[in-house]
Amino acid sequence: MWQGFPLFPEQASSLAARVDEFYIFMWLVTAFFTVTISATMLYFAVRYRRRRADERPGEIHGSLALELTWTIIPLLIVVVMFVWATLLFFAQRRTPDDAMQVTVVGKRWMWKLQHMTGQREINELHVPVGKAVRLMLTSEDTIHSFYVPAFRMKMDAVPGRYNETWFRATKPGKYHIFCAEYCGTEHSGMIGWVYAMEPTDYQLWLAGGPAPVSLAEMGQKLFAERNCATCHTPQGAGRGPVLNGLPGSKVLLQGGEEWVADDTYLRESILRPSAKIVSGYQPVMPTFQGQLGEEDLAALIAYIKSLPAAAGDAAGRPSSNVPASK
Repeated sequence: MWQGFPLFPEQASSLAARVDEFYIFMWLVTAFFTVTISATMLYFAVRYRRRRADERPGEIHGSLALELTWTIIPLLIVVVMFVWATLLFFAQRRTPDDAMQVTVVGKRWMWKLQHMTGQREINELHVPVGKAVRLMLTSEDTIHSFYVPAFRMKMDAVPGRYNETWFRATKPGKYHIFCAEYCGTEHSGMIGWVYAMEPTDYQLWLAGGPAPVSLAEMGQKLFAERNCATCHTPQGAGRGPVLNGLPGSKVLLQGGEEWVADDTYLRESILRPSAKIVSGYQPVMPTFQGQLGEEDLAALIAYIKSLPAAAGDAAGRPSSNVPASK
């Protein structure tokens, strides 16, 4: 009956074994103390039960050694758990610098995925084995959660913001994608597959279809269609700040506050440009709320990130301009 029944999903990522090791450790500690405490309670209930109606227990004076023992041992176990979990958390949160990026958009009830090279997929993701993959997740409607059990990887896709996670597949195969956050009547059908392929097979898959337009090229087209270059010029002479070299830099806002120009900042600056006004500029940029979809936003951000740094100061901005921009 139980033949072939897996206690755990298949381990198919670089972090899967580490996650399982920590989970097993937590489970063993929990099981040990559950059994030990339950058995001790049962033993004491029998050993020190009242045998006569007039029996009175002796006075208990306590034991300092016993008090220290049941305080220090749990403290040490909790410290081990904390350090172990912290190291694992940082390993999961720190994306390798050489990771390839895939944009993931959750929508009732499907996953829309797009590679930086332009390939688009729905409910499927093709990746090469041994290559780190960065996922930039958002949602078009409600909260979803991108979950691949074989990779021990789960991250929420939240409307109005980007969440980032990563994985590195370690062996070829076909692995389930689930939505792990209830999102409506068809939640159970919001599934898909990750296809982990040998690098040569992955290159053949990339070359198998028509030549795609890269995400940055799509963003460049949108940038031109929306006349963004009228205000955002590389020379810094427009009504908007310079975009060249902006991503990842610090932005000086009106009031003296600094903000890192990450993907979430760029997204907000496109949809709600008055939310954070760059020092030295006026709030003249129109909002694009409701005019651009999540895939359009991802393309524009990819294009901005592809712009070469402008000649000028060390931060890649003309020395006559204020730090960074929207």
